[in-house]
Amino acid sequence: MVSLKQLHYALAIEKTLHFKKAAEICNVSQSALSTAINELEKQLGFAIFERNNKQVLVTDEGRPILEKAKKVKLEYDELLQLSRSNKQPFSSPMTIGIIPTIGPYLLPKVLPEVRKQYPNFKLRIIEDQSHVLVEKVRIGEIDTAILALPYPIEGLMSFDFWQEDFYWVCHKDECPTRVKEITSEELEIDKLMLLKDGHCLKEHALAACSLQNKKQDSDFDSASLHTLIQMVAGKMGTTLVPQMALDQLTHNESELRAIHLNEPGPHRTISLIIRPNYVRTNELTTLKTIFTQQLTSKCK
Repeated sequence: MVSLKQLHYALAIEKTLHFKKAAEICNVSQSALSTAINELEKQLGFAIFERNNKQVLVTDEGRPILEKAKKVKLEYDELLQLSRSNKQPFSSPMTIGIIPTIGPYLLPKVLPEVRKQYPNFKLRIIEDQSHVLVEKVRIGEIDTAILALPYPIEGLMSFDFWQEDFYWVCHKDECPTRVKEITSEELEIDKLMLLKDGHCLKEHALAACSLQNKKQDSDFDSASLHTLIQMVAGKMGTTLVPQMALDQLTHNESELRAIHLNEPGPHRTISLIIRPNYVRTNELTTLKTIFTQQLTSKCK
């Protein structure tokens, strides 16, 4: 009979394409893992993996088995979570994914309060880009992910907890005087620096300015808002920053000014993304409330 242990080992091999690394992830010896996989393949009547001394590949017959195994593991994990649902809130560990353009600015504002209210809560944070986190939520590798919407999340659900606008950040010597609002038409697009392609923050900023289809020849190729702010401080151009990040990015930069982007908003929505059958929605609702309260009090 096929066991959950065998499926767990097979999924680890699929992830690493390496028997030794898979054994380390599963905390077993390589020989024990190999024996379990050999027995699994014998029970199925075909090979899941093609392996030699140099590489491991998934066979055509093995692919549908591994897809089924992912679903079985997800259902089993949710069964375990359901059995714990009657315990005290946050008594079980939780893994949350978060994108790099939110994590450094959200977490310092909300985690102290989460820790204060639930000191024994074991929370694991992983940081990655949106498309990676969406897939990890979908297959049950993480509990939830914090994303900026709009973003494609077909088949998943969102718990919105914050909406915000962008602010145009410029050097005081290059800003219009006595201006508190600015429209996208008033921006000098040639001087506007945004994150490199692949970051949804860039797409949201362009959408807020209705510039999705316009090419920016002077984009500074950066993956960091901090770097963009330093470029603005050096009079290399201007940038757009979300409200959540504004205080941390500009509080030590007295030479900079932040002006609200006067375009229809909100310019982006921050949400917790979950699977429709996720069993810890009550706990996520609690986190959502804490996040909203802390952001409301600290993002002024």
